[in-house]
Amino acid sequence: MSKHPHLSNPNIGLGCMNLSHAYGIPVEEKQAIKALHAAFEMGYRHFDTATLYGAGKNELLVGKALKERRNEIFLASKCGMAMVDGKKVINGRPENIRKQCEDSLQRLQTDHIDLYYLHRLDSSVAIEESAGALGDLVKEGKIGSVGLSEVSADTLTRAHNEFPITAIQSEYSLWTRNPEIAILEACEQLDISFVAFSPLARGFLTGTLKDAATLENGDIRNNMPRFQGEHYPSNLELLNDYLVLAKDIGCTPAQLALAWLTSKSENIVPIPGSRSIDHMRDNFTAAKLTLDAKQIDLLDEMINQNNVHGTRYTTAQQAEIDTEEF
Repeated sequence: MSKHPHLSNPNIGLGCMNLSHAYGIPVEEKQAIKALHAAFEMGYRHFDTATLYGAGKNELLVGKALKERRNEIFLASKCGMAMVDGKKVINGRPENIRKQCEDSLQRLQTDHIDLYYLHRLDSSVAIEESAGALGDLVKEGKIGSVGLSEVSADTLTRAHNEFPITAIQSEYSLWTRNPEIAILEACEQLDISFVAFSPLARGFLTGTLKDAATLENGDIRNNMPRFQGEHYPSNLELLNDYLVLAKDIGCTPAQLALAWLTSKSENIVPIPGSRSIDHMRDNFTAAKLTLDAKQIDLLDEMINQNNVHGTRYTTAQQAEIDTEEF
Protein backbone atom coordinates (compact mmCIF):
# COMPACT_ATOMS: atom_id res chain seq x y z
CA MET A 1 0.00 0.00 0.00
CA SER A 2 1.19 3.52 -0.73
CA LYS A 3 2.67 5.54 2.10
CA HIS A 4 0.51 8.32 0.69
CA PRO A 5 -3.06 7.04 0.56
CA HIS A 6 -4.06 10.21 -1.28
CA LEU A 7 -1.37 10.06 -3.97
CA SER A 8 -0.21 7.44 -6.40
CA ASN A 9 2.87 5.32 -5.99
CA PRO A 10 5.79 5.68 -6.52
CA ASN A 11 7.19 8.07 -3.95
CA ILE A 12 8.69 10.58 -6.41
CA GLY A 13 6.61 12.57 -8.88
CA LEU A 14 7.54 14.71 -11.86
CA GLY A 15 7.22 18.48 -11.88
CA CYS A 16 6.43 19.30 -15.51
CA MET A 17 6.86 23.09 -15.29
CA ASN A 18 10.48 23.19 -16.47
CA LEU A 19 9.51 21.99 -19.94
CA SER A 20 7.44 25.10 -20.66
CA HIS A 21 8.06 27.74 -18.04
CA ALA A 22 10.49 29.71 -15.89
CA TYR A 23 13.84 28.25 -16.95
CA GLY A 24 14.66 30.02 -20.18
CA ILE A 25 13.44 29.00 -23.63
CA PRO A 26 10.71 26.29 -23.48
CA VAL A 27 11.61 22.83 -24.75
CA GLU A 28 10.47 22.15 -28.33
CA GLU A 29 7.19 20.23 -28.23
CA LYS A 30 8.44 17.04 -29.88
CA GLN A 31 11.32 16.76 -27.42
CA ALA A 32 9.10 17.62 -24.46
CA ILE A 33 6.61 14.89 -25.40
CA LYS A 34 9.48 12.43 -25.80
CA ALA A 35 10.67 13.35 -22.30
CA LEU A 36 7.21 12.84 -20.77
CA HIS A 37 6.85 9.49 -22.50
CA ALA A 38 10.27 8.48 -21.20
CA ALA A 39 9.29 9.55 -17.69
CA PHE A 40 6.23 7.31 -17.84
CA GLU A 41 8.26 4.38 -19.15
CA MET A 42 10.82 4.68 -16.35
CA GLY A 43 8.04 4.57 -13.77
CA TYR A 44 6.79 8.07 -13.01
CA ARG A 45 3.05 8.11 -12.38
CA HIS A 46 2.47 11.42 -10.55
CA PHE A 47 2.63 14.34 -13.02
CA ASP A 48 2.30 17.93 -11.79
CA THR A 49 1.38 20.96 -13.91
CA ALA A 50 -0.57 24.25 -13.53
CA THR A 51 -2.67 26.84 -15.33
CA LEU A 52 0.18 29.33 -14.89
CA TYR A 53 2.96 27.34 -16.55
CA GLY A 54 3.62 28.65 -20.02
CA ALA A 55 0.26 30.46 -19.85
CA GLY A 56 -1.55 27.15 -20.32
CA LYS A 57 0.97 25.60 -22.70
CA ASN A 58 2.30 23.17 -20.11
CA GLU A 59 -1.17 21.72 -19.52
CA LEU A 60 -1.63 21.44 -23.30
CA LEU A 61 1.69 19.59 -23.51
CA VAL A 62 0.92 17.21 -20.65
CA GLY A 63 -2.53 16.55 -22.06
CA LYS A 64 -1.19 15.78 -25.52
CA ALA A 65 1.65 13.60 -24.25
CA LEU A 66 -0.24 11.56 -21.69
CA LYS A 67 -3.86 11.36 -22.88
CA GLU A 68 -3.39 7.74 -23.99
CA ARG A 69 -2.03 6.91 -20.53
CA ARG A 70 -4.57 8.96 -18.58
CA ASN A 71 -6.01 6.03 -16.64
CA GLU A 72 -2.54 4.96 -15.52
CA ILE A 73 -1.33 8.29 -14.10
CA PHE A 74 -2.06 10.56 -11.16
CA LEU A 75 -2.64 14.02 -12.66
CA ALA A 76 -2.23 17.19 -10.59
CA SER A 77 -2.77 20.78 -11.68
CA LYS A 78 -3.36 24.18 -10.11
CA CYS A 79 -5.63 27.19 -10.35
CA GLY A 80 -5.83 30.65 -8.86
CA MET A 81 -2.71 32.04 -10.53
CA ALA A 82 -2.55 32.65 -14.27
CA MET A 83 -1.11 34.87 -16.97
CA VAL A 84 -3.70 37.49 -17.92
CA ASP A 85 -2.77 39.93 -20.71
CA GLY A 86 0.89 39.08 -20.16
CA LYS A 87 0.80 39.63 -16.39
CA LYS A 88 0.67 37.12 -13.54
CA VAL A 89 -2.63 37.47 -11.67
CA ILE A 90 -3.65 35.78 -8.40
CA ASN A 91 -7.41 35.27 -8.25
CA GLY A 92 -9.02 32.84 -5.80
CA ARG A 93 -12.64 33.85 -6.35
CA PRO A 94 -14.99 30.87 -6.73
CA GLU A 95 -16.14 31.82 -10.23
CA ASN A 96 -12.52 32.11 -11.39
CA ILE A 97 -11.56 28.77 -9.86
CA ARG A 98 -14.44 27.11 -11.68
CA LYS A 99 -13.56 28.77 -15.01
CA GLN A 100 -9.90 27.84 -14.71
CA CYS A 101 -10.80 24.24 -13.87
CA GLU A 102 -12.99 23.96 -16.97
CA ASP A 103 -10.15 25.38 -19.07
CA SER A 104 -7.62 23.02 -17.46
CA LEU A 105 -9.81 20.01 -18.21
CA GLN A 106 -9.95 21.01 -21.87
CA ARG A 107 -6.21 21.61 -22.16
CA LEU A 108 -5.42 18.35 -20.37
CA GLN A 109 -7.89 16.45 -22.61
CA THR A 110 -9.58 14.80 -19.63
CA ASP A 111 -12.82 15.01 -17.69
CA HIS A 112 -11.16 14.63 -14.29
CA ILE A 113 -8.07 16.01 -12.52
CA ASP A 114 -6.93 13.82 -9.63
CA LEU A 115 -5.56 16.63 -7.48
CA TYR A 116 -6.29 20.32 -8.03
CA TYR A 117 -4.44 22.92 -5.99
CA LEU A 118 -5.13 26.55 -5.21
CA HIS A 119 -1.77 27.76 -6.52
CA ARG A 120 -1.57 30.79 -4.25
CA LEU A 121 -3.74 32.28 -1.51
CA ASP A 122 -5.64 35.32 -2.76
CA SER A 123 -5.34 37.81 0.10
CA SER A 124 -8.56 39.50 -1.00
CA VAL A 125 -10.63 36.30 -0.77
CA ALA A 126 -11.28 34.27 2.38
CA ILE A 127 -9.61 30.87 2.11
CA GLU A 128 -12.93 29.28 3.09
CA GLU A 129 -14.48 30.65 -0.11
CA SER A 130 -11.72 29.25 -2.32
CA ALA A 131 -11.69 25.89 -0.52
CA GLY A 132 -15.47 25.67 -0.75
CA ALA A 133 -15.36 26.28 -4.49
CA LEU A 134 -12.78 23.54 -4.92
CA GLY A 135 -14.92 21.26 -2.75
CA ASP A 136 -17.84 21.85 -5.10
CA LEU A 137 -15.68 20.67 -8.00
CA VAL A 138 -14.93 17.46 -6.07
CA LYS A 139 -18.65 16.89 -5.48
CA GLU A 140 -19.26 17.35 -9.21
CA GLY A 141 -16.56 14.81 -10.10
CA LYS A 142 -14.37 17.28 -11.99
CA ILE A 143 -11.51 16.93 -9.53
CA GLY A 144 -10.62 14.07 -7.21
CA SER A 145 -9.20 16.04 -4.30
CA VAL A 146 -8.17 19.51 -3.14
CA GLY A 147 -4.68 20.87 -2.54
CA LEU A 148 -3.16 24.17 -1.47
CA SER A 149 0.21 25.61 -2.42
CA GLU A 150 2.58 27.83 -0.39
CA VAL A 151 0.22 28.40 2.53
CA SER A 152 0.67 28.65 6.30
CA ALA A 153 -0.51 26.11 8.86
CA ASP A 154 -3.24 28.53 9.93
CA THR A 155 -4.56 28.89 6.38
CA LEU A 156 -4.44 25.11 5.95
CA THR A 157 -6.47 24.55 9.11
CA ARG A 158 -9.10 27.07 8.08
CA ALA A 159 -9.39 25.56 4.60
CA HIS A 160 -9.48 22.00 5.96
CA ASN A 161 -12.37 22.95 8.25
CA GLU A 162 -14.28 24.11 5.15
CA PHE A 163 -13.45 21.11 2.93
CA PRO A 164 -10.93 18.27 3.45
CA ILE A 165 -7.50 19.11 2.02
CA THR A 166 -5.55 16.18 0.58
CA ALA A 167 -2.14 17.73 -0.14
CA ILE A 168 -0.02 20.77 0.55
CA GLN A 169 2.61 21.78 -1.99
CA SER A 170 5.48 24.04 -0.94
CA GLU A 171 9.13 24.52 -1.65
CA TYR A 172 11.24 22.28 0.56
CA SER A 173 14.89 21.32 0.31
CA LEU A 174 18.07 21.50 2.36
CA TRP A 175 18.32 25.23 1.65
CA THR A 176 14.60 26.06 2.05
CA ARG A 177 13.49 24.79 5.45
CA ASN A 178 10.37 26.93 5.94
CA PRO A 179 7.99 23.91 6.05
CA GLU A 180 9.79 22.77 9.21
CA ILE A 181 8.38 25.78 11.10
CA ALA A 182 4.78 24.56 11.18
CA ILE A 183 3.25 23.18 7.97
CA LEU A 184 4.93 19.74 8.05
CA GLU A 185 3.62 19.10 11.55
CA ALA A 186 0.15 20.32 10.56
CA CYS A 187 0.17 17.91 7.61
CA GLU A 188 1.18 15.00 9.88
CA GLN A 189 -1.58 15.81 12.35
CA LEU A 190 -4.26 16.09 9.67
CA ASP A 191 -3.01 13.14 7.56
CA ILE A 192 -2.32 15.41 4.61
CA SER A 193 0.43 14.61 2.10
CA PHE A 194 3.23 17.15 1.69
CA VAL A 195 4.40 17.61 -1.91
CA ALA A 196 7.84 19.23 -2.11
CA PHE A 197 8.57 21.36 -5.15
CA SER A 198 12.09 22.53 -6.05
CA PRO A 199 13.53 19.70 -3.91
CA LEU A 200 16.89 20.16 -5.67
CA ALA A 201 16.97 23.86 -4.72
CA ARG A 202 16.33 24.95 -8.32
CA GLY A 203 19.36 22.99 -9.48
CA PHE A 204 21.73 24.22 -6.78
CA LEU A 205 21.91 20.85 -5.04
CA THR A 206 22.85 19.02 -8.24
CA GLY A 207 26.23 20.73 -8.12
CA THR A 208 26.10 21.45 -11.86
CA LEU A 209 25.48 25.21 -11.78
CA LYS A 210 28.95 26.55 -11.11
CA ASP A 211 28.30 30.11 -12.26
CA ALA A 212 24.91 31.83 -12.02
CA ALA A 213 26.04 34.28 -14.72
CA THR A 214 25.60 31.47 -17.26
CA LEU A 215 21.83 31.30 -16.73
CA GLU A 216 19.70 32.00 -19.81
CA ASN A 217 17.63 35.13 -20.22
CA GLY A 218 14.14 34.39 -18.93
CA ASP A 219 15.41 32.05 -16.20
CA ILE A 220 13.60 32.93 -12.95
CA ARG A 221 16.78 32.31 -10.96
CA ASN A 222 18.18 35.54 -12.40
CA ASN A 223 15.71 37.32 -10.15
CA MET A 224 16.23 35.21 -7.02
CA PRO A 225 18.56 36.63 -4.34
CA ARG A 226 20.36 33.37 -3.56
CA PHE A 227 21.63 33.18 -7.14
CA GLN A 228 22.66 36.84 -7.30
CA GLY A 229 25.82 38.85 -6.56
CA GLU A 230 28.06 37.54 -3.83
CA HIS A 231 25.35 35.24 -2.48
CA TYR A 232 25.86 32.48 -5.03
CA PRO A 233 29.65 32.04 -4.66
CA SER A 234 29.10 31.88 -0.89
CA ASN A 235 26.39 29.28 -1.33
CA LEU A 236 28.61 27.21 -3.60
CA GLU A 237 31.07 26.83 -0.74
CA LEU A 238 28.34 24.98 1.18
CA LEU A 239 28.42 22.29 -1.49
CA ASN A 240 32.04 21.22 -0.88
CA ASP A 241 31.30 18.78 1.97
CA TYR A 242 27.94 17.90 0.45
CA LEU A 243 29.49 16.67 -2.80
CA VAL A 244 32.07 14.66 -0.85
CA LEU A 245 29.29 12.98 1.15
CA ALA A 246 27.40 12.06 -2.03
CA LYS A 247 30.56 10.51 -3.44
CA ASP A 248 31.21 8.59 -0.20
CA ILE A 249 27.65 7.21 -0.21
CA GLY A 250 27.91 6.34 -3.89
CA CYS A 251 25.01 8.41 -5.17
CA THR A 252 24.59 11.55 -7.23
CA PRO A 253 24.14 14.93 -5.50
CA ALA A 254 20.54 15.08 -6.73
CA GLN A 255 19.77 11.64 -5.29
CA LEU A 256 21.24 12.69 -1.95
CA ALA A 257 18.98 15.75 -1.81
CA LEU A 258 15.88 13.69 -2.59
CA ALA A 259 16.79 10.94 -0.13
CA TRP A 260 17.23 13.54 2.62
CA LEU A 261 13.72 14.82 1.92
CA THR A 262 12.01 11.45 1.96
CA SER A 263 13.91 10.52 5.14
CA LYS A 264 12.23 13.43 6.94
CA SER A 265 8.76 11.89 6.80
CA GLU A 266 6.84 9.15 5.04
CA ASN A 267 4.35 11.93 4.33
CA ILE A 268 6.66 13.77 1.88
CA VAL A 269 6.50 13.36 -1.91
CA PRO A 270 9.19 15.27 -3.86
CA ILE A 271 8.35 16.37 -7.40
CA PRO A 272 11.68 17.31 -9.00
CA GLY A 273 11.41 18.84 -12.44
CA SER A 274 13.86 18.44 -15.28
CA ARG A 275 14.26 18.95 -19.01
CA SER A 276 16.70 16.04 -19.23
CA ILE A 277 15.61 12.40 -19.54
CA ASP A 278 18.86 11.32 -17.88
CA HIS A 279 18.21 13.62 -14.94
CA MET A 280 14.62 12.36 -14.67
CA ARG A 281 15.96 8.82 -14.42
CA ASP A 282 18.61 9.85 -11.91
CA ASN A 283 15.97 11.54 -9.73
CA PHE A 284 13.53 8.65 -9.93
CA THR A 285 16.19 6.18 -8.80
CA ALA A 286 16.63 8.18 -5.58
CA ALA A 287 13.57 6.39 -4.19
CA LYS A 288 15.82 3.34 -3.65
CA LEU A 289 18.33 5.27 -1.51
CA THR A 290 18.05 5.16 2.29
CA LEU A 291 20.15 7.36 4.56
CA ASP A 292 21.13 6.54 8.12
CA ALA A 293 20.61 8.89 11.08
CA LYS A 294 24.23 10.06 11.09
CA GLN A 295 24.10 11.00 7.39
CA ILE A 296 20.83 12.88 7.90
CA ASP A 297 22.31 14.82 10.82
CA LEU A 298 25.38 15.68 8.76
CA LEU A 299 23.21 17.04 5.96
CA ASP A 300 21.09 19.05 8.38
CA GLU A 301 24.23 20.80 9.60
CA MET A 302 25.82 21.28 6.18
CA ILE A 303 23.08 23.32 4.51
CA ASN A 304 20.26 25.01 6.39
CA GLN A 305 18.43 28.30 6.94
CA ASN A 306 21.25 29.60 9.16
CA ASN A 307 24.09 29.30 6.66
CA VAL A 308 22.43 29.85 3.25
CA HIS A 309 23.18 33.28 1.81
CA GLY A 310 20.31 35.38 0.46
CA THR A 311 16.56 35.24 0.84
CA ARG A 312 14.40 32.75 -1.03
CA TYR A 313 12.43 35.44 -2.87
CA THR A 314 12.54 39.15 -3.58
CA THR A 315 10.16 41.38 -1.62
CA ALA A 316 7.67 41.37 -4.51
CA GLN A 317 7.81 37.56 -4.85
CA GLN A 318 7.49 37.13 -1.09
CA ALA A 319 4.26 39.14 -1.11
CA GLU A 320 2.63 36.40 -3.23
CA ILE A 321 3.02 33.62 -0.68
CA ASP A 322 1.53 32.78 2.72
CA THR A 323 4.16 30.46 4.20
CA GLU A 324 5.77 30.90 7.61
CA GLU A 325 9.15 32.63 7.60
CA PHE A 326 12.19 32.26 9.85
